[in-house]
Order: sequence, then structure tokens, then C-alpha cells
Amino acid sequence: MDDHILDRPIWNSLTTVHAPFAIGDGGARRFTPTVSIFAGVRDESADSLASLTRLMPEEGNLFLIQVAPVVLPDGLRAAKAAEGCQMLLEKLTIPTTSAPEIQPLTEVDAKDMFELATLTKPGPYLRDTRLLGDFWGVKEDGRLIAMAGERFKHPGYSEISGVCTHPDYLGRGLAHALCVKVAEQILARGDQPYLQVFATNTRAIRVYENLGFRTRTKVNAVMLERA
Repeated sequence: MDDHILDRPIWNSLTTVHAPFAIGDGGARRFTPTVSIFAGVRDESADSLASLTRLMPEEGNLFLIQVAPVVLPDGLRAAKAAEGCQMLLEKLTIPTTSAPEIQPLTEVDAKDMFELATLTKPGPYLRDTRLLGDFWGVKEDGRLIAMAGERFKHPGYSEISGVCTHPDYLGRGLAHALCVKVAEQILARGDQPYLQVFATNTRAIRVYENLGFRTRTKVNAVMLERA
């Protein structure tokens, strides 16, 4: 049995706050295909793994993140596998520099959000990923140049995700300011912000540590495909 709700963040998101976006049953669930490629299993039992196999598209991938080692069902293989760090906010560090003008992003911004995420690749981001939570952005001359928002949600927790900046505007502290904004919104609701980052991305980990995040646990991240 898992001890913490974040040990299986995708499964526990799809069985609680994000249940309206879930496809699957009591053994495995995935997000609606237009929203996300993430999926989760209840456990590593044969029934749960069989449920996961049934959710696998004929073409495409499913992405699992969990503390427990990922067991591959029959007929599926790992297209990619990596270790990640799951980080919880301990105490938010507010930057001393002046913050850029940050504004909420809406349906009107959906195309620009998708194009920015496609360019910068902050993680799997599909056209409807923005529906999972609130997103905030920075614009310059009407152009979206940076954004951040929320992805997995659970009772008491919300994940900061989709953090990205256009390559032409790096080095201005936009990602830092946006993460602070999203974290403040989560805290205002009485929830605790958390995030997940590949363990090899030491630059991002330093940024998040400077914001006040600390690693709670390592996680296994596996991209599945049909064998």
C-alpha cells in the first residue's frame, strides 16, 4: 500500500479532483486523450496491469509517474524511462526584483499556449491540457512569451506545471515570477504546491530550490508504447 497520496500522483488525481477527465476502471485510468497522455495504476496486480493494457492506444504513448517501480504489462514496453524528483514547497521565496505583469490565460489564449508549449517542450502538453487548472502568462506586444499553470490535482495538493519561456526571452526571471504566482494561488486555496522534474535537470532543480521547494521523493517516469 502507498503511504502518501502523491506516491501515485496520476492515479490519485484521476480518482479524486480530476475524475471528470478520467477514462478507465478500478485498476487503471488515463486522462481524456485530448487533455493528456498520463495514466496511472492502482497497484501492480495482474488485474490493474491488464486494465492499463486496455487503455493503451494502438498508436501513441501513455506516460506513468509513480514512486513504485513501473511494472510493464504484457504487450507493452518502455519507450523512455527516467528518474524524477517530486518536490514540495516548504516556504515560498518571493523575488526581490520587480515582477513582470502577469495575467490569467483563458480560452482566447489556447492557441498561443499550445504553440509556446510545442516550441519549448515543458512536458507533455496537449491542446486541452490547460483545462486541468489555472494558467498564468506574460505577454509582450500582445505575444505570449512565458506561462505556467497547474496539472495534477489532489485533495490538499496541486502540481505546478507547464512552466516555459520563449527562447528569445530567457534570463529575465519570467519562469521564477510565474511559479511564484501559481504557488500563491494554490496556497490561497489552502492547498500545498508541488512539482515534478527530471533528476538530470539540475538547473531547474536549483531554480525550484531557490523558490523554496525541497525534494520529497524520487519517482519513476516511464513512457509506454505497444511492443
